[in-house]
Amino acid sequence: LVVRRGRRRAGDDPDEAAAPPHAQDTRGGPRLIVCASLVDKAVNLGGLARTAEVFGCEALVVPDRALVETAAFRAVSVTAERWLDIRECRPGDDLFAWLDAMRRAGYAVVALEQASDSVPLNSTHAVLPSPAVLLLGHEKEGLDPRALAFVDLCLEIPQLGAVRSLNVHVSGALAVWEWTRKYLAGGSQHPSPTSPPHHAVEVPPS
Repeated sequence: LVVRRGRRRAGDDPDEAAAPPHAQDTRGGPRLIVCASLVDKAVNLGGLARTAEVFGCEALVVPDRALVETAAFRAVSVTAERWLDIRECRPGDDLFAWLDAMRRAGYAVVALEQASDSVPLNSTHAVLPSPAVLLLGHEKEGLDPRALAFVDLCLEIPQLGAVRSLNVHVSGALAVWEWTRKYLAGGSQHPSPTSPPHHAVEVPPS
């Protein structure tokens, strides 16, 4: 299992702007880790980093920390990586082991995926757990089916148009905002550390 953490601090790069007055340790936010181990485009990861930092998420998990150093990532992140805990976890067995470890640590694993038993994100019965890992799928292939064994709940974003899906960064941002909205309203709930996998979760009909 390869999980690396890192956060850029003010002064690490003299060419970057001075540090903003708020620090990671003093801001609030939902107890949410955004897992983008299956996302491989730097521009999407940069957008997710910006979103995760803006809304106070605990961390962003990426497949390769080298992507964080690319111009494509930084063009969208606008220095969010300096304030956000960014961890590396590669797809496949490393990811599955990490998801299992997070569930054992008390985090619910929530996948953003269109599945037969997905719960609409806007449903009044959609309880967004805290602490939680938000698992995002690959830009084209979506979620690795093997990862479903570690998922407690699948959420999907209702769509009204003809295009089948949203960009992964946009989808992730919508989900993170919904967590944040409920966090600000005091609506987050804590899951049991022994939550069943998602296919066993019973949700009342909308």
